[in-house]
Amino acid sequence: MRMRIPGRVALAAGTLALFGATTAPGVAMATSEGSSSAAVSRKPTVVIVHGAWADSSSWSSVMERLRKDGYPVRAIANPLQGLTSDTAYVRSYLSTIDGPMVLVGHSYGGAVITNSAASDPDVKALVYIAGFIPAKGETVGDLAARSALAIPLISTAVPDGAEVSIDPDHFREVFAGDVDKTTAANLAAAQRPANTKAVSDAGVEEAFRTIPSWSLITRQDHAIAPDVQRFMSKRAGARTEEVNASHAVMISRPDTVTRVIEDAARSTR
Repeated sequence: MRMRIPGRVALAAGTLALFGATTAPGVAMATSEGSSSAAVSRKPTVVIVHGAWADSSSWSSVMERLRKDGYPVRAIANPLQGLTSDTAYVRSYLSTIDGPMVLVGHSYGGAVITNSAASDPDVKALVYIAGFIPAKGETVGDLAARSALAIPLISTAVPDGAEVSIDPDHFREVFAGDVDKTTAANLAAAQRPANTKAVSDAGVEEAFRTIPSWSLITRQDHAIAPDVQRFMSKRAGARTEEVNASHAVMISRPDTVTRVIEDAARSTR
């Protein structure tokens, strides 16, 4: 039986391992008899992985609704440094969580959960929210090219290549067309740039082949064309729903996003 150690326990024990993956003498752990130092929730933990040009704060309204309905929620600060390294980061993070999980990926975050979930038996469902779903050997860039959407980007040289962000003057029309102007301006100002490796690293896993998946397609999306979302969702065999919303659907339609996630979570029981 694989046993996990909550990150807070590992940190309290003074471990230097990333995410508290190891423990120290005297730290209580679950045993084969079922004893544990922490109560295990009856509902799966919902783990949210945001995409490029966003951060976890954009999920606040959805997280509030999930917690109100009794779901433990985690929102990962996706590094946005490339699919290979981001996948390793998320896998390490998942190893600190006890019990069943539902992984939610928005935009580029969909590619990350597709690759990070395949080796984790505790991931019981995948939820793609306007998300990329790459096949093995395929890049996010390959899929983005299918969209034929011109996204005005600003590139910045960094030691490890280049990072890109959306031109703030065009952020609302690309990312958040159905969000009020003030909120969209704040999102544009706070957007996190993504390393170009996010679109050039090829996928190596296809978690959707073995894990049930759900997909919410955004019909008013100017970042990932709806037809491309439909193509990926059909190929993945995902249970699919569509909504009249922009790429920032978790902000403009939090009730719909929450319902799709909870539909997936209920399937794990």
